[in-house]
Amino acid sequence: MPTPNARLSSRSMAFVLAGGRGSRLKELTDSRAKPAVFFGGKTRIIDFALSNALNSGIKKMAIATQYKAHSLIRHCQRGWSFFRAERNEYLDILPASQRVSENKWYLGTADAVTQNIDIIDSYGIEYVLILAGDHIYKMDYEMMLQQHVDTGADVTIGCLTVPREEASAFGVMDIDAQDRITSFLEKPADPPGTPDDPKVTLASMGIYVFRWSFLRELLIRDAEDSNSSHDFGGDIIPEIVKNGKAMAHRFENSCVKHDASAPAYWRDVGTIDAFWKANIDLTGFTPDLDLWDKQWPIWTYSESVPPAKFVHDAPDRRGMAISSLVAGGCVISGTEIRESLLFTQVHTNSYSSLEQAVVLPYVTIGRNAKLRKVVIDRGVQIPEGLHVGIDPDEDNKWFRVSEGGVTLITQDMLNARAASK
Repeated sequence: MPTPNARLSSRSMAFVLAGGRGSRLKELTDSRAKPAVFFGGKTRIIDFALSNALNSGIKKMAIATQYKAHSLIRHCQRGWSFFRAERNEYLDILPASQRVSENKWYLGTADAVTQNIDIIDSYGIEYVLILAGDHIYKMDYEMMLQQHVDTGADVTIGCLTVPREEASAFGVMDIDAQDRITSFLEKPADPPGTPDDPKVTLASMGIYVFRWSFLRELLIRDAEDSNSSHDFGGDIIPEIVKNGKAMAHRFENSCVKHDASAPAYWRDVGTIDAFWKANIDLTGFTPDLDLWDKQWPIWTYSESVPPAKFVHDAPDRRGMAISSLVAGGCVISGTEIRESLLFTQVHTNSYSSLEQAVVLPYVTIGRNAKLRKVVIDRGVQIPEGLHVGIDPDEDNKWFRVSEGGVTLITQDMLNARAASK
């Protein structure tokens, strides 16, 4: 066991729940789980939870996977393989592998932990941090662990401060003046305010801290309850709120910012519109999410690729990018790019233009293509002369157009379009 005076993070592990599809991302999650979706030009969504844990000093981690996990597992093997058991560091990938029963996959978020109790026991930890693997944020978990210990809580729940009128989309906390949770409400029509500000509500981030010995017993009892859905938000947390001590941890108290005046940044990029906007926001002059912070880096798998290259300089055939992020391995050949984000190994051809485009890795843009306000899936081959974002009626015939007017383009969509011609 760790020594009593060790930092709390060294006596803790992070258990990342990464099995969800994220169906609101539509075709972007047809072949990958939501935590494996690309974000920010180089990273995957799961890199944020893992980087927060590592930067907080936590070097024992487990990732529970289920839905179409190959892309996620391969990314973690390539980008997160630097943990060394001889230094008491671990990162275990835990697919739903029917370890408990031949017909039993992970039944809920709590069950994903229950089925791996023996593995968690082997870590010799005192505290467990349960994390959702599908949100974009930077947070020092050591501060949340410290609050958990100082308050003697049975569970501490990470909470966002959101306007009351927006809180109906979340599981929310009703708290007292000491931030003790008095009730947990799932997507209420009339969310409660907080004692210090009735105009805001505390919403769950899906982040929980427990003493492992306490949670272990609770999970075993829950597994024997045939009426339980074996879910943290639906079963475990309400039980503790009712019969134990549940405390709220306010995200603004541990959010990692590039300067004190910056807002507390957290995004659920679970819809096409939210995903597009969060990526495009990074092209701003001073984005709220600082990916350049060397004190709190976002670790990931980085391919070995050459620098981005821009070629041609004729008036109508100039390789250029303005207010954009362009990853390594890209070749911008005679294409004008504005307010766009291009991932690794994107190749564009002459006389094309991209505006407010999020282009995932290994995409090729054909000549004379005009693309505006789009998300292009990995590996797509954009044909010559394709125009998207100009005629909404035409876009709707072949592609998925979101409520916010963002057009998602996949190779299957383009193949269906070509077959109909």
